[in-house]
Amino acid sequence: MDDVSRISRMGVQDKLASLVGQAVVLDTEGHYVFLGQLSEINEHYLILENADVHDLRDTNSTREVYVLESRLHGIRANRHRVLVRRDQVVSVSLLSDVVE
Repeated sequence: MDDVSRISRMGVQDKLASLVGQAVVLDTEGHYVFLGQLSEINEHYLILENADVHDLRDTNSTREVYVLESRLHGIRANRHRVLVRRDQVVSVSLLSDVVE
């Protein structure tokens, strides 16, 4: 790994670390969206507590509508703890950053 890649990687790690303890939205490559409190990060997983694991195939609403409703009404936790593979996550954001 060259110096630029290592510095960029460290920047991402620092940004992720700043989200620990906060309510986040994890958008994945597949049909799942994860919402919950980011409790831990490691090389392979983002770990959420009091999490909502939502399969978008089980609802008529879009990802955006579901996430906005969760921001407005709170996360409907269906897992105490869930490990989400980092290689499946396409975006991470604070739940509070979701725009109406």
